[in-house]
Amino acid sequence: MALTVYDYRTDLRNILTTPQIRARFMPLGVGQTARGHSHDLGHEIFLILQGRAEFEIDGERAVLGPGQACIALVDQGHTVRNVGDEEVIMYLSVTPHILPTHTLWTAEGEREAPHFNPAAAYDASSRPELTLAELIAEHQARFEALAATMAEALTAVRATSVEMVEAVNEDQPETVPACRDRLSAALLPVYTQLYDQAQAWNDLAARTVEG
Repeated sequence: MALTVYDYRTDLRNILTTPQIRARFMPLGVGQTARGHSHDLGHEIFLILQGRAEFEIDGERAVLGPGQACIALVDQGHTVRNVGDEEVIMYLSVTPHILPTHTLWTAEGEREAPHFNPAAAYDASSRPELTLAELIAEHQARFEALAATMAEALTAVRATSVEMVEAVNEDQPETVPACRDRLSAALLPVYTQLYDQAQAWNDLAARTVEG
């Protein structure tokens, strides 16, 4: 990905959408309120760039101005309202970005059915060059590859963990760093393939909305 400079005054859109993170500049008109929701998986960070916005997160309220930020953690209900006399512009990021991204709630506090958005809602593409059948097959293949990698990693982790515990119990601290490095090496491909599988899932889920 080439180095790109984004400007919050002109790039009012999602500027990055991957399974690892979604980031965007978002406007909110005077008096406008964004519908409350929560996230099953992701933490969300908000940074106000212009205007004044009132956030309600998990029942607590605060008004933020330019240069101030707040965070909604996993499962914390949150909403934002423009309480100033000019348009609010904020930067927000959610990580991870795995569909469905938003959990909506009724006025009675009941969880609504999952709501899936098309890829275009995140300024992304569900790879239209592939058919739905091809996306289904790719999702399954990514899942099977992840399962195989997980099995290999588990074998390595079990063996290395035993060695690491023995090193600790036998007061051999010089052995611990090498064990740590092997655990790290086992972990990296798991997360790499996990994100590959998540991208295949996002493409598949979005396509089912697009038709």
